[in-house]
Amino acid sequence: MVMDIEGQAPQTVRTGELFVVPKGISHRPRAEQECKVLLIEPKGEPNSGDPETAAPSRGSDAALSSFPGLRPFGLGTLPRRVSMTGLTPRRRQRAPARFMQEGLLTMLPGPRNLITDVPGILVGNAQDAALKSGTTVLTADKPFTASVHVMGGAPGTRETDLLAPDKSVAKIDALVLSGGSAFGLDACSGVMDALHSQGRGFPVGPARVPLVPGAILFDLLNGGQKDWDDNPYRALGRAAFEAAADTFDLGTYGAGTGALTAMVKGGLGSASLVLNSGVTVGALVAANPLGAVTTPGERHFWAAPFEIGDEFGGLGPDPSAGLGRSPESRKLAAMQKLGGAPMPQERANTTIAIIATDAALSKAQCQRLATTAHDGIGRAIVPAHAPGDGDLVFAASTGTRAPENPDAELGLLCHAAALCLSRAIARAISHARPEPGDLLPCWAAV
Repeated sequence: MVMDIEGQAPQTVRTGELFVVPKGISHRPRAEQECKVLLIEPKGEPNSGDPETAAPSRGSDAALSSFPGLRPFGLGTLPRRVSMTGLTPRRRQRAPARFMQEGLLTMLPGPRNLITDVPGILVGNAQDAALKSGTTVLTADKPFTASVHVMGGAPGTRETDLLAPDKSVAKIDALVLSGGSAFGLDACSGVMDALHSQGRGFPVGPARVPLVPGAILFDLLNGGQKDWDDNPYRALGRAAFEAAADTFDLGTYGAGTGALTAMVKGGLGSASLVLNSGVTVGALVAANPLGAVTTPGERHFWAAPFEIGDEFGGLGPDPSAGLGRSPESRKLAAMQKLGGAPMPQERANTTIAIIATDAALSKAQCQRLATTAHDGIGRAIVPAHAPGDGDLVFAASTGTRAPENPDAELGLLCHAAALCLSRAIARAISHARPEPGDLLPCWAAV
């Protein structure tokens, strides 16, 4: 069945799923074939058409557990999927207390399901199809607090030391994710050029020094043309910054242009969640891991248990057991063939990500947010954080929302960040598109 919701994209409701329609939102269920639906609403509530003429619900004493295929739920347990599309933070605050206690309204994707659902955050992409590489830049309308945590064994970074909580610089101007291995770090210089031309940067007397930390992934052996005379990444960095907006493309764009996973093409992904408090958290990721994002057979994502709706295909978790014990890599085989010699795994991979939130956080709290967000990589990629990966997560805070209970809310924010990152990784792969000269197939074509 499909549920049309006023002002929102249609939502598919499958067998055994519970769909909650926010109060006061116009909606219309439809189906191509006859289906049976259990409607749960207050007794006497008009359930169709004009409220003055619609037939009211008659009510029933039957227990929910008597309906085949519908599982009752209580505190700490949920149906297979609960959809609350269209529920704004204000409506969540007016939601029934029982729903809040049972966790039904805890977190929902933002309107774009992108990191730019965080107010003030902008993202831009630039890529070169012949190069099979590109750059992604995250910036904001003003400097923001940030930190970083590295868990991979082979990172490539620039200006990350200044993000440590004990370092004096409080805020930065932009973050860069780029392909190109060490060459790609020059994308940060292009972003600095653009910021300098706008008069932005850390003030040192009359001088302004733009602060632009960055991280790179290895995509030098992916079938693209890498025989340049002049490093192309400075220009890509500036172009990505100048393209920054509140909407951007996923998949084969920006830093995800030439990304590869163990079995299928990688890409650029993003996802978001809005908490009950109104705080927003989002993830941006360029997924180019040593490990696989899909279970054997390449249909089901490791991140499937965390999917909301059908944001990356809606196939659900792999029903098989005993998974993950036989790692295979088409990527390594393809790179060895392209290079004409045995290819070491070291420094040929990496998943690099950014978590952003509007919650006011210190640098130390941002570092904790980045650290726990790595759980999202571990849930979505198998294996993860390997010696041959440069896995890294930045965390950024625009600071526009002061938490009422900082210690308690930080824990929930960290959990939400990990969920967003798992979903963003799967979305990156599901949005990848085929290009001439690809070494690996896209997930959509497998």
